[in-house]
Amino acid sequence: MLIPDLPAGFNEGYLTDVLHYERLLPETSRVSTVSRQQVGEGTGMMSEIARLLLTYEGDSGDLPTSYIAKYASQNETNRRIALQYNLYERETRYFSELDRLTSARTPEAFVCERQGDRFLILMEDMIDYEVGSQVQGADLGKSELAIDELAKLHSAFWNQVEGLDWVPHISNSYHADNMQQLGVLGFDGAIAKFPHLIPQRLRAIREDFCAAVPNLQAFMDRPPLTLVHGDYRMENLLYGSKPKHDPVAVIDWQGPLLARGLNDVALFIGQSSKTSVRRGHERRLLKRYLHALEAGGVIGLNFETLWEDYRRTILYNWLYAVVVAGTLDSSNEKAYAWMSEMLTRQVAAMEDLQVIPLLGEFLPSSETGATVT
Repeated sequence: MLIPDLPAGFNEGYLTDVLHYERLLPETSRVSTVSRQQVGEGTGMMSEIARLLLTYEGDSGDLPTSYIAKYASQNETNRRIALQYNLYERETRYFSELDRLTSARTPEAFVCERQGDRFLILMEDMIDYEVGSQVQGADLGKSELAIDELAKLHSAFWNQVEGLDWVPHISNSYHADNMQQLGVLGFDGAIAKFPHLIPQRLRAIREDFCAAVPNLQAFMDRPPLTLVHGDYRMENLLYGSKPKHDPVAVIDWQGPLLARGLNDVALFIGQSSKTSVRRGHERRLLKRYLHALEAGGVIGLNFETLWEDYRRTILYNWLYAVVVAGTLDSSNEKAYAWMSEMLTRQVAAMEDLQVIPLLGEFLPSSETGATVT
């Protein structure tokens, strides 16, 4: 079915047709009314999210009366970047092809369609869950739940990524190329937008860091590889708030990558966990991740190696921070607030873990006499 202009196309006729097309609604029944509420403004950057409240005429079976609809961003800058990274293809294919292969909790997707620069995912409404807040940050309990869910995802695909050719590697891919290019722009943009949050000692490594990005990406692309979420932060987690709920659910699957699992782990601990939580429980959280992987069947891991790789991943994730803060639209008050916290926590993690001296390991051979292998 053709996807109409959204959100204007969310009407009774289209929703009836798409639910018929997906064989979810009997042909003798129809959507009789629909109302729409925009949600998540300033937190989801690459897509729009709306809650659709439906009533039916005829037998609707077990279909819900409330859905979450996700569709292409109306912001031209963010939409262009989303298409550049194939984000809409990656999310729709994750739900269609990969979600069933892992026990990581996600919303149920009833409709999942993509056509060119348009897509629609009509999914389970988890309104009674608590949306994670990167502004508030994750306390220890929420950090532990986040790590547990990551281990479910990563262990399911650990060293089993054959056939996932549509998922880009973190290096030597269009994703990697785009990140390298946007990293240069983003470094300057982040300084311009958030000058009070980026200290001079970080500004001073601009040229070396940008030069080191390809080797940092190569480091993140060394086996063992798994499927990573790619944007694992508080706003993309829903925490259970009632006894019937699952502990946590993961949303926003636009950026899956083939990479080392620490890509997600370090991103969350370094940018979403409260700095006090990270400082007090960093090693404990990493050990929790290691033990959860082992429970999921992963073998051959060593904590001290994991720790040193984690430090280097924290260094790499400075790239994520400057690309997001420096190139995406931060004019919305909520977006500016969570980007500010992301940068503040990332800077603190880099300083606490003394990762800047590690940069020399990743500079091109012409500058250091050695290159990462």
